[in-house]
Amino acid sequence: MKRLLSLVTVFSVVLPLFSQTKPTPEEYADRYNLLVSKLGPAGVGIETHLQKWERDYPDDIDMLLGKFSYYYSKSKSEKLEPREGNRYLGNAPVLSLKDSLDKDVNYFTVLSFDDELFGKSTQAIDKAIELNQNRLDLRIYKLSALLDYEADSPDMALAGLKGLIDYDGHNHPSWEYPGFVSDETLFPAVMQDCCFAFYQIGTPASYEAFKELSEKMLSYYPNALEYMTNIGSYYLVYKKDSKNALKMYNKVLKKRPDDYATIKNCVLLARKDKNVKLEKKYLPMLIRVTPDETEKASAQARLSAM
Repeated sequence: MKRLLSLVTVFSVVLPLFSQTKPTPEEYADRYNLLVSKLGPAGVGIETHLQKWERDYPDDIDMLLGKFSYYYSKSKSEKLEPREGNRYLGNAPVLSLKDSLDKDVNYFTVLSFDDELFGKSTQAIDKAIELNQNRLDLRIYKLSALLDYEADSPDMALAGLKGLIDYDGHNHPSWEYPGFVSDETLFPAVMQDCCFAFYQIGTPASYEAFKELSEKMLSYYPNALEYMTNIGSYYLVYKKDSKNALKMYNKVLKKRPDDYATIKNCVLLARKDKNVKLEKKYLPMLIRVTPDETEKASAQARLSAM
């Protein structure tokens, strides 16, 4: 009797273990989000959790996004380094110190990457893209990571974005981007954000990429006039070529007379060139279209003083 009871006791302990079911994908995702909220994207224990999740659901998109985030975060490190100029890759200095000659030395946050870990992150996002090719956000995550990785030489990021524009133009996929409305404006809007990212970096290579992407988008979306404005800004800001910049801006205004961004750029161009006649032409237009009452009052006061 004692022997039977001992076996019953053993089975009473072991049976629940064998009857347990594996967590659902949603439970894995909830646990992952909790860990990240407490420990950060590369915190202790997250890799182990992702490995278990992958074992049970190797094609789960959220798991692959988690792997991408983990290895990308793990691959990069930051350090302060001195750089010439007042901006580095579009960012202001973290601090400024005086050197032995009492000159300002600006220090910026500079990223470096472990190639092996970065490779693991791109493998994860590549698999996610392969499994769900209409998820535009997945493609943008990868290209944004490449943009950080390449710093001031964004060749792979540029090539990837140009390839994505061709893919969109030839295949016309029904893009999805969680959190955004999936309509015909989605892709041009996302690409404009990508153009702006290159513009903000502010290096010769990034300005050229900004122009290339804008021109390529115009070849598929000729009515997306924001890209024509981009090219005007390329000439104005990077090339210091007011003539060609104004030419592009006026092309936009011919088709869209109330385009605020373009009119604002024309006012800035005229002011930069100290061209009073030109500024007097565009200030009334700015007063008419600006949504900002303070800007409207300022523009009206400047026009009245001319």
